Amino acid sequence: MIYLLLSIIVLLLAVLYWQFRLNRARNEQLQEIHMKLDRILSNETSEKLLLFTEDKQLIELLIDINHVLESNQKILAERSRTELSLRRMLSNISHDLKTPLTVVLGYLETINLDPSLGTEERTELLNKVHLKATEVIELINQFFDLAKLESGDQPLPLSRIHMNEACSRNILAFYDVLTAKGFEVEIQIPEEPIYSHANESALDRILNNLLANAIQYGAAGNVVGLTLRQDEDHTYVDIWDKGKGINELYQSQVFERLYTLEDSRNRTYQGSGLGLTITKRLAQQMGGDIQLYSKPFEKTIFTLQLKRIQY
Repeated sequence: MIYLLLSIIVLLLAVLYWQFRLNRARNEQLQEIHMKLDRILSNETSEKLLLFTEDKQLIELLIDINHVLESNQKILAERSRTELSLRRMLSNISHDLKTPLTVVLGYLETINLDPSLGTEERTELLNKVHLKATEVIELINQFFDLAKLESGDQPLPLSRIHMNEACSRNILAFYDVLTAKGFEVEIQIPEEPIYSHANESALDRILNNLLANAIQYGAAGNVVGLTLRQDEDHTYVDIWDKGKGINELYQSQVFERLYTLEDSRNRTYQGSGLGLTITKRLAQQMGGDIQLYSKPFEKTIFTLQLKRIQY
């Protein structure tokens, strides 16, 4: 009997010692996890937690922690992109407001300091002041439009839109401009009626902006095209040109706030950089999107995608 009790005591001591070793090993591993996690969070690195262990519960914990880290790293990356975008936006706002205001002040100074100016010259300068002031107001209005779109406070009412009519109406609005510039125009609008779930005024603004963009930046190709098509679920409007295009390195940035190509800030290529951002936000608010394909001097295509309505 004594030997049996001694055996049980020895067995219990062995079990307790084994549990002690397991707990000690787990505590050491938890401490290692804590230190690695603290380093990753402090340095904001993209590392993952790696630990050699056969403890199933710790393995599950590590998997969950790595999922959280991955999510956190995506948030940090998005924050960095947003901060960079805001810095670029502030820099461009300064440029876009400063330039016309400086010109306005220069014209006004000329008018005030030169009493010898004739009526015709004075009128011409005042017209230039008015033009530049209008540019500033238009830019400020675009800022407000973008702010309202991104806040989501004013949802767009959607209805059944006849896409054939909308496309024809918007391309015809540019007829005089295209004719004056000698553009070749290729229009492919099917006879079969195509309908989308959209907002008419927002759709007109999108098409107007994309067509104006194609005319402005596609002048070198001397051709502008519009194609309306559909599949089972969506309708598509392709607006394209064969001009200078957009280098692949910059294609992911063209829809960012106030992004403009370097040469878009000279006299030939003026632009606030907000037009395409507003255009994409409008498309997204209608449940659609805008995609870009560009091969310089071959073809640049902006594709508007919207939800199709069966007629």
